[in-house]
Amino acid sequence: MALTGCYAVLKFLLFIFNFIFWLVGLTILVFTILLLTDKTSYLSITEDDGNYYTGLYILLAAGALIFIVAFLGCCGAYRESPCMLVSFFCFLLIILVAEIAAGAWAYSNSDRLKELVSQSVTATVQADYGTSGADSRTATFDAIQSGLKCCGASGPGDWANSKFNMRDKNIVEVTIKKAVNVYNIPASCCIDGITKKECEEGRTVILTAAINRQIYSEGCVDKLIELLQQYANILMGVGLALATVEVLGLIFSLVLCCAVRSEDRYKA
Repeated sequence: MALTGCYAVLKFLLFIFNFIFWLVGLTILVFTILLLTDKTSYLSITEDDGNYYTGLYILLAAGALIFIVAFLGCCGAYRESPCMLVSFFCFLLIILVAEIAAGAWAYSNSDRLKELVSQSVTATVQADYGTSGADSRTATFDAIQSGLKCCGASGPGDWANSKFNMRDKNIVEVTIKKAVNVYNIPASCCIDGITKKECEEGRTVILTAAINRQIYSEGCVDKLIELLQQYANILMGVGLALATVEVLGLIFSLVLCCAVRSEDRYKA
């Protein structure tokens, strides 16, 4: 059996829609796998490791579901199978409702973004950076500081009382540094275009003195929030476009399913 006329066009459109939807699922899968394997992703610093990887695994499952549902829709449209089309409609409706719920939750919690990022970055600077067992977090924050041209959470002064300044130092060294109010700053805070020697000199800072010109003066919290908000706007636009396409997919699959069943009853 083959549909003709407008229904044949509708069948072709549904097949194209599902192919695009399949590519979206594949993109989500690849992107999530890259984030799971990239230990220096900026996103990982905005949450603790447990929440970050839990979120990634949920995203991975969502990508796999979209991938499978889109394949089901392609097969249903090509084979003109009412069963496959109904299954596709149900799964796509579930995905659409879940996306709307996730979008509403993200929008309602957008005001907490600065608080969450500030807490996570501050904890990284004060307690995690340079410590044993936090190598990936250290590498991530180094990438953030050099990539976003920033230093510390709110500024270079955040490093004064951090565990980074207690690392690999004996009691005598720590006591001397505290007495003269001197602290060190990570090399990733050094500005571009200076020599290693200039960087080493700039990294040693007197507590009451101005920050050396060789060091980035802005904190990373505001820079990270600005970057995340830019990505959030892009994701919002992509999400709205995807939701529109999904609604069209629901309509097309329902109409096509009804057309196939009507054709079956007519031939019977």
